Amino acid sequence: MRLFLNIFFLLALWAGAAAGGLWWWGNQPLSLRTSPLDFRVVAGSSLRSAIVQMQEAGIEVQPSLLSLLARVKRSETGIKAGSYAVKTGVTPLQLLEKLTQGKVTQGDITLVEGWTFRQWRTRLDAHPDLSHETQGLTEAQIIERLGLNVARLEGWLFPDTYLFDKQSSDLELIARAVRSMQRRLDGEWAGRADGLPYKSPFEALIMASIIEKETGREADRALVAAVFVNRLRKGMLLQTDPTVIYGLGDSFDGNLRKYDLLTDTSYNTYTRTGLPPTPIAMPGLASLRAALHPAPSEALYFVARGDGSSEFSQSLDEHNRAVNKYQRRGK
Repeated sequence: MRLFLNIFFLLALWAGAAAGGLWWWGNQPLSLRTSPLDFRVVAGSSLRSAIVQMQEAGIEVQPSLLSLLARVKRSETGIKAGSYAVKTGVTPLQLLEKLTQGKVTQGDITLVEGWTFRQWRTRLDAHPDLSHETQGLTEAQIIERLGLNVARLEGWLFPDTYLFDKQSSDLELIARAVRSMQRRLDGEWAGRADGLPYKSPFEALIMASIIEKETGREADRALVAAVFVNRLRKGMLLQTDPTVIYGLGDSFDGNLRKYDLLTDTSYNTYTRTGLPPTPIAMPGLASLRAALHPAPSEALYFVARGDGSSEFSQSLDEHNRAVNKYQRRGK
């Protein structure tokens, strides 16, 4: 009996010492290759595979001890995928807490209203926190990988500030922007005003992109929409410079000439009636709403006043007077 008690006592001492040693180790700073150090745990990772990913990133951690610590804390199956950042002084216990509570680090990117897809790609390609899966792909290849039934991505990405796990895919971010635009377009189309001259939501998206490029002041947005909607209804040329500029592509040098307005392209709304074949930029929600809820106005013309606002006219004579006043200064 005494022998049994001695053995039990020794085992208890050993267990206590082991637990104390594990707790001591759990509170010791880990060695890091750099500080701060970023690493990523991919979706579906077990604790064991997460440890391998951390070691490959440059965290010197004992797999058996961290696994045992997680088992003691009953958190070995609670690892959350995502991007993480640790600094000098982080302990195994703190690291485990990050992994089980999903204290991920996030990157962010702002994709601007009125930008073209080419401009968006430039920003995406330059972002250091994204995994650049689309680099080297053509727009058609990106569309194919996204499984979309569209000819171009222009107009189909919703402008917003997007948060994402660091080193996540730029392709997934583009997909999120497409889904966001589709939800908003569907919602606005469902509640659209009566009698609009659009055959489909896509035509409304094209109009919204034109409104986005033509509006200098928020208060004028619905009136700008009214002008273009009224022109469509009457079969008039839209005569909007941004579509011509878009059609010029790389050849546009910042100076729109009379020759450009007279040169026919599929985007030249001075030579062709109706809407251009695709959007010309990424419209924001305000422009979508304006396209589908234009102001109740008979205006057919507008001209910039030079202060960001516009003067709206119902007749060509009124418009010419406004042009003389605000652009030619009476000359």
